[in-house]
Amino acid sequence: MITLNPIGVAYNERHETEDDYWGEVVTKIILDRSLPEEALSEIESFSHLEIIFYFHLVEKNKIVTGARHPRNDKKLPKVGIFSQRGKNRPNQLGLTTVKIFKREGRELIVAGLDCINETPILDIKPVMKEFLPKESIVQPQWTSTIMKNYWG
Repeated sequence: MITLNPIGVAYNERHETEDDYWGEVVTKIILDRSLPEEALSEIESFSHLEIIFYFHLVEKNKIVTGARHPRNDKKLPKVGIFSQRGKNRPNQLGLTTVKIFKREGRELIVAGLDCINETPILDIKPVMKEFLPKESIVQPQWTSTIMKNYWG
């Protein structure tokens, strides 16, 4: 068994899960008091971070382990849960690359974090060019359709 303890909490104006318009959302991540402030030392020297978070409000009976239509849109192909980024996943983990605006002590201010207010943050990693794909990104056409207004 795995036990994870949140390393912080995200605070923003989004109180309900919505599929679109996350690009302008500004979020404050506050580091948990169990961790020293120095855990964030020099994080502001990076432009972007990867945030791993927990979809804490997903109802257990709505978790998908097989395939479904993305956004439950029957016009889209039925694809496996691991072929999409929906929240109703087996381990309820989210991962988003965000832009960091600033750090103030135990707080990070970021843009583009697609989680709702009071979401538990499980980890933070800096984005480094050396970890990005060297090859071109390939994806099916339907993904561009559903992402059209995601960052709005």
